[in-house]
Amino acid sequence: MSETKDTSDKKLRLSGSGKTLSLKRSVGDTGRVKQSFSQGRSKTVVVEKKRSRTVRPTPERAESATTPPSPVVEEAAPAVAPSEVAVPEPEKTAERDDRPAGVVLRTLTEEEKDARAHALAEARVREAEERKQAVADARDRERDEERLARERAEAEARQTEEEQRRLREEEGRKRAEEEARRREEKTATPAGEADSGEAGKRRAAVPRPARTRTTPERRRSKLTVTKALDDSPRERSLASMRRRRERERRQAMGELEPQAKISREVTIPEAITIQELANRMAERSVDVIKLLMKQGQMLKINDVIDADTAQLIAEELGHSVKRVSEADVEEGLHGEQDEQAELRPRAAVVTVMGHVDHGKTSLLDALRQTDVVSGEAGGITQHIGAYQVTVASGDKVTFIDTPGHAAFTSMRARGAKVTDIVILVVAADDGVMPQTIEAISHAREAGVPMIVAINKIDVEGADPNRVRTELLQHEVVVESMSGETLDVEVSALKGTNLDKLIETVLLQAEIAELKANPNRAAEGVVIEAKLDRGRGPVASVLVQRGTLRVGDIIVLGSEWGRVRALVDDHGDSVEQAGPSVPVEVLGLNGTPEAGDRFAAIESEARAREITEYRKRKRRDMQIA
Repeated sequence: MSETKDTSDKKLRLSGSGKTLSLKRSVGDTGRVKQSFSQGRSKTVVVEKKRSRTVRPTPERAESATTPPSPVVEEAAPAVAPSEVAVPEPEKTAERDDRPAGVVLRTLTEEEKDARAHALAEARVREAEERKQAVADARDRERDEERLARERAEAEARQTEEEQRRLREEEGRKRAEEEARRREEKTATPAGEADSGEAGKRRAAVPRPARTRTTPERRRSKLTVTKALDDSPRERSLASMRRRRERERRQAMGELEPQAKISREVTIPEAITIQELANRMAERSVDVIKLLMKQGQMLKINDVIDADTAQLIAEELGHSVKRVSEADVEEGLHGEQDEQAELRPRAAVVTVMGHVDHGKTSLLDALRQTDVVSGEAGGITQHIGAYQVTVASGDKVTFIDTPGHAAFTSMRARGAKVTDIVILVVAADDGVMPQTIEAISHAREAGVPMIVAINKIDVEGADPNRVRTELLQHEVVVESMSGETLDVEVSALKGTNLDKLIETVLLQAEIAELKANPNRAAEGVVIEAKLDRGRGPVASVLVQRGTLRVGDIIVLGSEWGRVRALVDDHGDSVEQAGPSVPVEVLGLNGTPEAGDRFAAIESEARAREITEYRKRKRRDMQIA
């Protein structure tokens, strides 16, 4: 900081009216102090100075001596005589020149001192702040210089690394090209062996010009700013170039031939997923989805499409279509009709029906010479029992016992469907009852012949003729009344006329000429099924045609299984069961429903497919 003082002396003037000299100036003289700071800044401070007066003994001389001549005085008082103006003497002037130059400084006032001190303090504060700012600026400049130097070093290192990598890649590329050139020369050597002489040697001695890459190598490492701003197109990779050369070589040798489109016969069910359809056509799922998108359908590979859409897709891709239905899985399950030459006689299946407590099971016990009633709850049959009896003549008859209670109507209906002959048991002392009428209607619906067995003829009050008369009301006319229905009066308790009943059954079976083919896959009907503790699901089945063997895979309704064991009506294990033979089957994976048909098939896969279809169909029907 520097100061520059500006002092301008004020001129002395004469008063306007008087002839005396007077001082026309302020109490103190003023000056300007100019303060210059760094960075081109400056400040001007006005400083007022007070000058002390010196009093002489002679006022005139003192006044004349202390007052210098001034042109202003002459202008202000032109009328003053020249003799009145004091002229300084040479000696006095010399004495005044010996004193310090300038006017005498006056003492500063308190306000001026405070102002000057305040200005100096502000100047010192500003100077300290400027020094701090200069130090901070210098520190920032140093940091910037260090950062720039570090960035330059990193950029140089990256550039060096990129250059080394480029050199390595260039060297590898040259080696690969050299290796490819050698392989091509080896491949072309047999064709050139015919060339001999100096021309061949010259041709072999001429080196191939090395190929140089005019464009930079394609990007293989991380992206940099320089590479990102580079507008040059990407180059083909070495692998791509190698594949193209190999393809051209094969095409030149005739190895590469366009593959012809293979047309397949595609089996399309009622509903199929896109992925399954693509697999059957040996096409890509993406191509199938593209075709669906062209048709306006946005689907995924796991979505299900209908058969019509699948057929359009397959035909558009050049394949032939074979439409199938889900029900086609059951085709051939129960087989076709057998040839007449393959049929063999079989035992008759006889169903015993009638009202509750009319003696059906007792009659069957008398025929089988066993006691089945003792095993029933309350002596009332609660399930369908199937038994095979060998009569005295050696013929076999299969009997099916059905419940007579009103709650078992469906069981009686199933028994009537699988039978060949129906024995209608009517108590002589009770007559025709509601379940008797129901049994008559079941027999008529099944279209099978009926034999009326009038039981309990040994009971007091029995009247067989009353029974025959009551049957007339339901259009059942027995032979004794000029009808076609056979009737036999029996007593299950005493065994009366049981042989006659058996003869009647055999006669009716002979008239029907019952035959079946035993040399085929087994088919039949489930009479009843239950879940037995310790044995699992057990189904009582009646084989209608074919032979059921241990180890066969059978489908029973919506269940399937492999036959693990066969148990006959006497509780003995058997290896096989022919037509008209009732057996219990073990080894099922679930309990089927009574009345379901069963059939033996060749594989487990088809068994699963059939059962899944039937379960799905049943579930859809329940939902609907």
